Amino acid sequence: MCNLRSFFTPLLAVLLLQSLVVVVSAQGSASTWKTLTGNRPLVIARGGFSGLFPDSSSVAFQFATLTSLPDVVLWCDVQLTKDGVGICAPDLRLDNSTSIAQVMKNKDKLYLVNGIPTRGWFTVDFTLNELSLVFLTQGIYSRSERFDYIYPIQTVEDVANLKPPGLWLNIQYDAFFKQHNLSMRSYVLSLSRRVVINHLSSPEVGFLRGIVKRFNLNITKLVFRFLESNVIEPSTNETYGSLSMNFTFIKTFASGILIPKSYIWPLDASNYLQPHTSIVSDAHKAGLEVFVSEFYNDVPLSYNYSYDPVTEYLRFVDNGEFSVDGMLSDFPVTPSATIACFHGLGKNDTPQVNLSVISKNGASGDYPGCTDLAYQKAILDGADVIDCPVQISKDGIPFCLGSINLYDSTTVAQSIYSNREQNIPQIKAGSGIFTFSLTWSEIQNLIPVISNPYSKYELLRNPKFKNSGKFLTLSDFLALAKNTSSLSGVLISIENAAYLIEKEGLPITDKVLEVLSLAGYDDPTSKKVMIESTNSSVLMKFRDESNYELVYRIEEDIQDAEDAALKDIKDFASSVVISKASVFPESSSFLSGVTNVVPKLQSHGLSVYVETFSNEFVSQAWDFFSDSTVEINSYVMGVNISGVITEFPLTSARYKRNRCLGKELPSYMSPAQPGGLMQLISPFALPPAEPPNPVLTAPDVVEGPLPSHTASPPPVPGGGATAVPPGAPNGLPKIGACIFLSNLAMLITILLLL
Repeated sequence: MCNLRSFFTPLLAVLLLQSLVVVVSAQGSASTWKTLTGNRPLVIARGGFSGLFPDSSSVAFQFATLTSLPDVVLWCDVQLTKDGVGICAPDLRLDNSTSIAQVMKNKDKLYLVNGIPTRGWFTVDFTLNELSLVFLTQGIYSRSERFDYIYPIQTVEDVANLKPPGLWLNIQYDAFFKQHNLSMRSYVLSLSRRVVINHLSSPEVGFLRGIVKRFNLNITKLVFRFLESNVIEPSTNETYGSLSMNFTFIKTFASGILIPKSYIWPLDASNYLQPHTSIVSDAHKAGLEVFVSEFYNDVPLSYNYSYDPVTEYLRFVDNGEFSVDGMLSDFPVTPSATIACFHGLGKNDTPQVNLSVISKNGASGDYPGCTDLAYQKAILDGADVIDCPVQISKDGIPFCLGSINLYDSTTVAQSIYSNREQNIPQIKAGSGIFTFSLTWSEIQNLIPVISNPYSKYELLRNPKFKNSGKFLTLSDFLALAKNTSSLSGVLISIENAAYLIEKEGLPITDKVLEVLSLAGYDDPTSKKVMIESTNSSVLMKFRDESNYELVYRIEEDIQDAEDAALKDIKDFASSVVISKASVFPESSSFLSGVTNVVPKLQSHGLSVYVETFSNEFVSQAWDFFSDSTVEINSYVMGVNISGVITEFPLTSARYKRNRCLGKELPSYMSPAQPGGLMQLISPFALPPAEPPNPVLTAPDVVEGPLPSHTASPPPVPGGGATAVPPGAPNGLPKIGACIFLSNLAMLITILLLL
């Protein structure tokens, strides 16, 4: 361990950190805040940037100051060593945040902590000199362990010597230290003569009342920290819930309170938000500032937030009724961007960057994909283009569904049609019940199922509405889009065309052309139509028979593309869709570099769209800080892509309106530096190198023409092409025909619940 420390010096860490971010001061909006003072809320970095690095490590503290607002406050949980030195550690016990169990074997002890028998390696049993042999580790096992065993324990004065804009000390266990003949009161009073302490918090009334007259309250704000509402505060023998009703008493020894976020926005048993309480306004009336804890990007949020941490922060600072005075976060970059870039944004604010937001099966992160509810949500969320992956029924009706296999997005396996299972290796390995095996009327009887791609991590999507909505025919989808003035166009994707024509006698490309024409999309003044496929033969068919924008989707992750392949693509397409990994390859969820794919495609005159963006933090590399906005920003500002294809259009639509996208990006809106975090990993902990992705070649692209279909297609029943109703005056879809009317009331109810 000592050799490792000498290898990785603090100076090297600082230099690498500075290379990762562009430090630009940004004060954010001049909007009036509904905080107690009218100033913008504080960002408080709990243990530094502890969502990525070991809590209270030097690198965590330094990274927090480099990636946050200029007035970020560093939070230190103060513990005392055997010789009375204050150190920063998240708990009395060091076994969950350091290597002490390996270094000091068999030196764990059993103590009573607030009356509860607790075993572990306690700070009070070791001197600072003994702890110099111990290194910090990540205490939350779902986070990366790659930065473990590098950084030593920090004293409070080590952190103060970093000269942070603000220093917040939290004293959690004063009574415990007294039992071990250590005085936290004496320590903080002595420290305050040498170090500026901006905030001092404790959940113990007795401790704060004992020091309130010894501090200059113009320099140091005392903050009473609330624990869970049913926990008893030892000094008063009252529950914290009871104390939250007596702010007059709290005001006698504190100028603020620190509360868990559930005190403001409680959740029901299903993890949905309930109406907010009055605690913020009550505290403000009593003259108390309100700080909020328990903000983590990588912990499942209320379903109302759609796994988007910016949406959660905005609920606390930009809800139109109140704003908290500060937020305690493991990922301070996110509240920094929320406060400076997104506060006060309206849906009609001017976009600051040229970016097409294209839905993936509608807003399929919020509702079952390709249902009316998913499309309506995508429109309300600000998508520029909504998509329809076209499938075709047994009776020749083209409709929107994310997969040709009904198993993937419906309850067909539990239906009366379960006996229609087939194995068709040309389409998909394994068995399935395919769309062309059921008529449109039969498909309409199926119940939609929301996509849950990260269910193995227990990250489920909007379970209250997991089976809501109805599927749309292509013509109904086109009518919805045509009557929505906020949309710039539609994207129609077609796969398995050759099989459907040759084996099933279903000319899907002809059907799509027919419905588009009947819906009025041949008119040059109509909305943009994008036709997407992984098959060049499909796009060549449309090239010869239409003037639509043709989009070639490259299925594989690629590291490069031959010029010959790009010249072939340019012959039948003007745009390309590539995967995220084709831009930023990863190694064990760390960005290992950036490819030349995007600039090379653009040099051949091809627009580049990237897929698929999701909000769930497990879908993102560590370099994006478990924040979907950071990920989007890195693709847009880092490599200048033309558009994103996303299951959560709100996140991308809001991103492109944010006020921080100027010529000089602030640090919290700077794109990730590919490979930057890997430089901070010790050589012994580096993830193994991944094999390189393939290079796209001309044979990968070129295909023969689609098989011909000479049989006359069956007449299109009522579910096919329909007349397009006139647009609504307000530009939103006029939902009057087919199935939209039956679901309008449901949509309004859902939006009120969220």
